[in-house]
Amino acid sequence: MSSEIPVKQVDPSSGPSDNNNKSGTVELYASRKKIYVKEVKGFFQRIRNVSLTLLMGMYFAFVWFTLDGQPLIHFDLPAREFHLYGATFYPKDFILLSGMLIICAFGLFFITTLFGRVWCGYTCPQTVWTFIFMWVEERIEGSRNKRMKLDKAPSSANKIAKKSAKHGVWLLIALATGLTFVGYFYPIRELIADLFTLQANGWAYFWVAFFTVATYLNAGWMREQVCLYMCPYARFQSVMFDPNTRVVSYDPNRGEPRGGRKKGVDPAEAGLGDCIDCGQCVQVCPTGIDIRDGLQYECIGCALCIDACDEIMDKMNYPRGLIRYTTENELEGKTSKLLRPRTFGYGAVLSLMIAAIIFTIATRVPAQMDALRDRGALYSFNGEGRIENSYTLKIANMTEVPQTFTLAVTGLEGIRILTDTSVTVESGENRSLPTVVDVPPESIAESNYDIVFRAQSETDSSLSLETESRFVGPTR
Repeated sequence: MSSEIPVKQVDPSSGPSDNNNKSGTVELYASRKKIYVKEVKGFFQRIRNVSLTLLMGMYFAFVWFTLDGQPLIHFDLPAREFHLYGATFYPKDFILLSGMLIICAFGLFFITTLFGRVWCGYTCPQTVWTFIFMWVEERIEGSRNKRMKLDKAPSSANKIAKKSAKHGVWLLIALATGLTFVGYFYPIRELIADLFTLQANGWAYFWVAFFTVATYLNAGWMREQVCLYMCPYARFQSVMFDPNTRVVSYDPNRGEPRGGRKKGVDPAEAGLGDCIDCGQCVQVCPTGIDIRDGLQYECIGCALCIDACDEIMDKMNYPRGLIRYTTENELEGKTSKLLRPRTFGYGAVLSLMIAAIIFTIATRVPAQMDALRDRGALYSFNGEGRIENSYTLKIANMTEVPQTFTLAVTGLEGIRILTDTSVTVESGENRSLPTVVDVPPESIAESNYDIVFRAQSETDSSLSLETESRFVGPTR
């Protein structure tokens, strides 16, 4: 028995036509339709409120905290110093930044393989600020239906007042966001004082304005467009999904066929599934999708549709979970595995990177010394008949206080430093110190020797530095 696939001749010059498209052309890019998100309360929304409060509290509060007179977090670009929680890092510590970025990347991959886009739904800055702006909009303009009516209504004093109040609050939040962000690079107390007394430099005004406008546009106007078209994560996250990834899903086996019915009607007797086709899951979605159509890249995993559906199920006296966090295997009646080779791989790399960063920071010496030999002259004899070599010692002090070091050199009998053996290096300073070392001629039997420079801090007895170099003498 053979089967045939029906074929239909298509004229490429023709296209669908309607009253608004007389030419029959097809629009490849549809204009954006504003999404009116309905407010919903529930378990997952409470979780997001907690995460939102914590994240926003940390963002706006940490910029004001100080430790020993130094901002808790301060990226001092002109001085090339990065102060984080009492520790100071320099450009030479760039490897630590690279490691932290790798940790963030693999942490995101690891979480995505397990729980999908929970990062997007609960902690992404775009989500956090968008939900704040939506909350403001809800409080000023009213519920979803009221906002829709307000937008359709002709201009009036009431409409202008509400729109002005909403955008005014949005701009204030955006300004606070911009000031705070710049405050991590320009001490916030100085920044605010300098801005309002017109003493700040032009770049400070530029970046405050830039981040104010960016926040206002991204969270107030573009919203889901940032997630759909600007964020690369929406495009490649599906690569990390598999049938065991737990994501927000609609259960068609339980919900279909859909249909409206009165409360108390047994869906089995009516030949229907549990879905009453109320559309609440669509109305609360911040990206405007219908989760009942299956997993879509637009879904950010915020779980608002779960809270909305559970509320309807409670009203209908049906079990919760028609829309829930589940896996493809579970929907098909199969066993779902939490741990699998992919998660082990991401988890192993993540654990190794975390351990490496912790070890590096724990063993990091907050100072550094290098010895550069003067290549202009191999050696010379001084007035005492001793053999001299010249060096430049470079000592970097990465602690928060000035350090006074006592210098010494070893490696040859009778070796000594002729120049100053005590040097004070300010916090954050990278000091170059010309140094002359000599040895008695009888200590030289070969053309060169390994020597070791040592610097012991008088301020901090636990801080001891050393570096190797070469001493060159005449060949016997």
